[in-house]
Amino acid sequence: MKAMLSKVPGGPETLVIEEIAEPVPGPGQLLVRVAAVGANFPDSLIISDRYQFRPARPFSPGGELSGTVEAVGDGVTGFVPGDRVLAMTIWGALAEKVTVDAWRCACIPDDMPFDEAAAFLLTYGTSYHALVDRAHLKAGETLLVLGAAGGVGLAAVEIGKALGARVVAAASSRQKVELAQRLGADEVVVYDPRLAEGEGQRVLAAEFKKACGAQGADVIMDPVGGAYSEPALRSIAWLGRLLVVGFPAGIAKIPLNLPLLKGCDVLGIFWGSAMERDAVRHREALAELFGLYSQGAVKPVISARYPFERGADAIIELSARRASGKIVVTVP
Repeated sequence: MKAMLSKVPGGPETLVIEEIAEPVPGPGQLLVRVAAVGANFPDSLIISDRYQFRPARPFSPGGELSGTVEAVGDGVTGFVPGDRVLAMTIWGALAEKVTVDAWRCACIPDDMPFDEAAAFLLTYGTSYHALVDRAHLKAGETLLVLGAAGGVGLAAVEIGKALGARVVAAASSRQKVELAQRLGADEVVVYDPRLAEGEGQRVLAAEFKKACGAQGADVIMDPVGGAYSEPALRSIAWLGRLLVVGFPAGIAKIPLNLPLLKGCDVLGIFWGSAMERDAVRHREALAELFGLYSQGAVKPVISARYPFERGADAIIELSARRASGKIVVTVP
């Protein structure tokens, strides 16, 4: 079978497609024939040894997938060959077949196509965990979403609206915020895609405050980091909650006097670890998300589909922060 492999640290251009032996499921595992793989920012980090996990090489990137169960390992219950599933793998998904621990998999609704399933778990799982389990977002509160046209950002916009929040969507172009508006955002802010520390931050903070209103943002979803985090935090409400999700713009430098003055919480969001530590809650949350999908409240926006042989191009496009919504790699 074919797999896309990282054999040396580097960018997407270092990835190669090679024939490897077909994997065999061990105890507690499923063998899945892959149909689609969701591309995510951590894919670019893990192949360049900049992620918190460093798998032994050679390995395949790809942190989430959808496909069909071909075989079931010893001790597995709840799955049979032929089941349509999605899975969170962290790495390893960009291959024709993969073995996955069964607890990382879930059967997908009959009305969910494979490409949407591959674009669903990481973004919606992260945003739902952040907004529901960590921030306890309530109806009527104001939610500010940075990076609101990315996969996690768009999911946060949809989930925020489903929970009854007033959503302010912020992104780096008019086209991107208009996409967030189509998904329900109430207010939008367009920020400089090359924001640096200094006067630009002060201007952006004023724009955030104006959009969020006099009381400020009750919850801030920040999957961007860099110079954008401080202006967002300056717009937070008293007793607000800042959700630290990711750093594609760089690790933010937050003056610690701001949380003191705002009486706010700064909450780290590491959904991958949370799902492993509390598998029961993960299953409950996923069932709730599938319910929102069936109701039409959430639906992945797929901006591009790449064939398997161009999987590296999908990671390049995502790393450049040009994508709106999700990018999916389809596997024949």
